Order: sequence, then structure tokens, then C-alpha cells
Amino acid sequence: MQASAQQAKSCVELLKAFRLKCVDCRGEKLIFSGVGKRDVYNVTAPFLDEGEWTLAGRVEDRTSERSAVMFFVERQGKWVPREGAPVFDLQDPFVTFIRGELVFGGVEVYFDGEDPHYVTSWRTVFYRGYRIRDLEPFAKGPLTMKDIRLVDLANGRIGVFTRPMPVGDARAMIGYTEVGELSELTEEVMARAEVLHNQFLKVEWGGANEAHLLRNGKIGVLGHIAWMDDGNIRHYYPMTFMLDPATRAHTPIKLIAMRSLFPEGPAKRPDLEDVLFSGGLQRPGDGKATLYTGVSDAEAHRIVIDDPFMEYEA
Repeated sequence: MQASAQQAKSCVELLKAFRLKCVDCRGEKLIFSGVGKRDVYNVTAPFLDEGEWTLAGRVEDRTSERSAVMFFVERQGKWVPREGAPVFDLQDPFVTFIRGELVFGGVEVYFDGEDPHYVTSWRTVFYRGYRIRDLEPFAKGPLTMKDIRLVDLANGRIGVFTRPMPVGDARAMIGYTEVGELSELTEEVMARAEVLHNQFLKVEWGGANEAHLLRNGKIGVLGHIAWMDDGNIRHYYPMTFMLDPATRAHTPIKLIAMRSLFPEGPAKRPDLEDVLFSGGLQRPGDGKATLYTGVSDAEAHRIVIDDPFMEYEA
């Protein structure tokens, strides 16, 4: 596993390789109710909260970027808002557990005071607590930085993945650093994270969506890689790689899903039809994994695939 010797592959190359070995699996749409005509997308994987499987999702009108993050539980095949759960004015939620404590976060978006549809900036914000209903804010990322994710490490420290943009003449890259305590997670620490090289072409970009501590002490990263076609048509694909936190060496990126594996459905805009935004990965330990993903910025789907981290743990 080398961080410097490997060369970044384009999304087109990665997609071609994935199609050659794509298994015959098909995703399914998650059905939501109790949110009116609003869309629910960019969900997390379900996690246990007070003994109940719960997921967080981005909820918004099709024609708006003003979002709410809500928590949902499954009832008779449909996901409904969890009674009494807080609602956050955020986008693109994520969850993890650090030393047994729930860490929740999302993207806080700032709109122009005169034009309520014009976004002026954004940042990642973090909350912590042992239950959803006890969540309290504790950290904020640097302005314009999305896709900051945390993970417990085998040595007792906390791994931090960042997404600085731009980096020189590159659109965006993934960074990595560590802290000893959640209280050490500051804007300055996140801004100074070491950049992982040779992952993306300069005109393409990506980010971490979820990090898993593997049995060998390495980190399995679920993320996304993206590029923009003529006419600003966006293409996003779920991907994975492994990072050695001791050496910062990382494996090449590999795709794990593409839009055609999921049922047809609407898109928020025509330029977002080919967008899958990784939300989370459930790994029951039987060689399979369930990927939860946003689809076309309008729906949430899931798909059962071969566990992409099994080969890293071998």
C-alpha cells in the first residue's frame, strides 16, 4: 500500500473497471412519509439510538436548497419522523460513535440576506451526546469545508478526515489528521490536516462520507468521487479506500456503485441525474454490506453489495 507511487485514475477509468466486474445486484428506494411533498435524500445508514434503529435524512422542497435534517424510524415498510426527535437546519447529515458517544453533524448553509435563494457560504457543524435528544453543539469546521468525518482509532486517538477546497490548482482533496479528544477538534486543526495525494485528477474531486475502524487497525473510508461533464452535468459515484493511520499510506480508490443499479426516479435538476451521494455502510460481518445513498438529490436508496472492506482486512 503506497500513498506516493500510485497515480490517480479518472472517474471514467474507475467506472469502466467497475462495470467489468459489476455484480448483478439492484438497489431499492426507501419510502418516507410524514414530510408532506418534500424529498428525503442523502441519508445516513441506520444506527441504534435508545434501542431503536434510526436514520437521519436531508428533507427539502424540490425547488429549494433550504433543508432540514430529520430523524426517521421504520414503520411497516415506511420511514416516518421519529416522535420527539430534534430537527436541525442542516444539509447532508452524518453520524458516528466516538468512545461510545454519538457524534452527529451536517452542513450549515448561509444565505444572502437580500436573496434568500443565493448561498454565500457553508461549513460543517458537530453535535455530541449519548442520545439524539441530548445532542449539543461542540465544534465547527472551516468555512466552505464539507465532508469532515471522525473515527475511533485502535490507539485510542480520533481520526479526522477533512475536505479542503481548492488545494493549489486542484478542485478539492481529502485531508487527514488526528486529535486526542473531541474538545481538540478546532477549525485550526481541521484546516491544517495533511492532504492525501494521488487520489483525484485536478479537475475532479471527492470526499469522505463515513470512516470505519477495521480489525487490522486500518481505516476503511466510504466516500464519493465526482467530475463535471460539458454543460456542468455532475457525476458522483460511491467509492472506498483504506488508510493506514500510522503511515498515511492509502490504497487506490475503487467504485462500489453506479446510478444504473438503482430504480429510475426523479432528479432535483437535470444536471443531477447521475449523482449518488454515499450516506453510510452497514456491515453485518457476513461478507455483505448495505450501502445507503442519496440518489439524484431527490431520493434515498439502499443496495446490498459485497463488503468492500473485507479485502482490506484480509
